Amino acid sequence: MISSASIFTDFWNNQLAGEGKDGLFLVFVGFILSFSFIRMSTRLMRSPKVPWWPGSIVSEGGVHVHHLAFGIVAMMIAGAVGFTALGEQPYADICAFVFGVGMGLTIDEFALWIYLDDVYWAEEGRSSIDATVIAAAAMLLVVLGANPLTIDSGSPAVVISSILATLFVFVMVAFCFLKGRILHGVVGFFVFPVAIYGAGRIGKPNSSWARRRYGERRPKKQATAEDRFRPDRRTERFKEAFRDVVGGKPSEGLAAVGDEAVAATREAGIEMREGAERLAHAADPTRRRDDDKDD
Repeated sequence: MISSASIFTDFWNNQLAGEGKDGLFLVFVGFILSFSFIRMSTRLMRSPKVPWWPGSIVSEGGVHVHHLAFGIVAMMIAGAVGFTALGEQPYADICAFVFGVGMGLTIDEFALWIYLDDVYWAEEGRSSIDATVIAAAAMLLVVLGANPLTIDSGSPAVVISSILATLFVFVMVAFCFLKGRILHGVVGFFVFPVAIYGAGRIGKPNSSWARRRYGERRPKKQATAEDRFRPDRRTERFKEAFRDVVGGKPSEGLAAVGDEAVAATREAGIEMREGAERLAHAADPTRRRDDDKDD
């Protein structure tokens, strides 16, 4: 009977190290492990059922240190040491794993890159889940052997055909991105039929493609896009359920938070004004005598 250790050793030597993909595989493993751990940790922090779980790191000055910062430091150290190791083992593999850990911590706060605000639990923060899925899919495809930049050698005709095919893939991927079909574009970069499929489909209503080619110029096309990507469609419900499972349910979005902050500020202002009027009334004897006369 072949042991599981023997199977893993053969897989490592033949499929990974033999193909020069052991480093990327370790990056992928570190990425998945760190992202999974930090998401579990943040969800436990949020849960009232686990009060003993350690909370966020806050400096003495009250500054919240995001785990994004630790991810950046980890990638910097792993990258610098990895260049110094020049492929020497086991240092190169250790650096690859640490780099993947840094990636997971960093991309978990991808929304912070975009909005420059702490929207981790807001609706906008769910873009971090999407970015994680896309990054993980790209790395996994490369580990499995997908390579979009393979140029066949041989006769000039074969070389030219390979270059043209590669350019065609790039164009299809660009169309996917313009149409807002990011996942189709990333996966299609490695599996080109997916890029062709995404490029041939209708663009999302808020995409660059729709803003330039739909809208007022082609209102029927815009209406079709809005109907195709309506929030209650089955695919969107599945995506939302997946995001809930992976990242947890969001709190209110930026707009709701902003409205709540404005309302709270307005209420506080009214209370302060009423309190100041009561103090002024109590401190002014003339006003008290006038009020007594009225009574």
